[in-house]
Formats: sequence, structure tokens, C-alpha cells
Amino acid sequence: MSTIKSPLPEEALEVAALALHDTLVDLVDLALVGKQAHWNVTGPRFRTIHFQLDEVVATARTHADTIAERTATIGVPADARVATVAKETRISQVDAGWLRDDDVVAMFVRIYGEAIERLRRRAADTERADPVTNNILVDIIQDLEKQYWMWQAETG
Repeated sequence: MSTIKSPLPEEALEVAALALHDTLVDLVDLALVGKQAHWNVTGPRFRTIHFQLDEVVATARTHADTIAERTATIGVPADARVATVAKETRISQVDAGWLRDDDVVAMFVRIYGEAIERLRRRAADTERADPVTNNILVDIIQDLEKQYWMWQAETG
């Protein structure tokens, strides 16, 4: 078995690896929660919210892949197994069953607000430790904050 060696010093590696892992868990679960809501949303704004949730899922999956690949690049195996995500997620969960469109909007405003707050802390933590990881996190923040704005705009 080959081993991928990190280009980072040990202390920086620990900071970056933790930030990347926690972000991967958030993004994988964001995609799962987005899909769950996508399948079960009901109400007058069904179609709009249904398609907006497709954007949530696509964005989360794209960024999760980037995060997992950065994790491997710094010599740490990525772990987004179902058991890991279920145990470690901090993403608010949706209820089972049908979901009213207004409830979905409120839920995603909350989910994005909480996720962005955590992501901004991780970006601050990695700024000196690993500028490359920091840049990736900042790019993700930009996309999530745009979606956050769009969800807030849905609240009227």
C-alpha cells in the first residue's frame, strides 16, 4: 500500500485535516438533507423550492468532492462513510414525511446560517496553517452565502 505524504508540517496538517473533515461531513449531510427535502416538499411553491433544492445538492456534492480530494492531497484519507456522517453531523435534520414549502425554506435558512458560521471559523483556523485549504474554504463560503441569501429572500 502506498502512503501519501503531506506537504504540510505536522501542526498545520492537524489544523487543515480537522477543518477539511468537519467540512466534508457538513457538505455530505447537506446534500442528503437537501435530497430528503427535495423528495418530500409540498405546497404552493413546490416547483420553485424543489429546483432550488437541486442546487443545494449539486453545490454540496461538488464542494464535498473538492474537500475530499484536498484531504487526500495533504496525506489524510477522507472519511464520509454513512456511519461517520451520521455520528458527526452538525447539520439540522429534516423530519420524515411531507414537508411544507414554508417550513423547508425556514429550515434551510437555519441550516445555511449554522453551516456558514462553522465554515467561517474553519477558514479562520486554516488561514495561516494552510492557505490552500483556506482558499478552498473561502470559495465554498462564497457559494453557500449566495444560497443563504436566496433562501432568505424566499421568506418574503
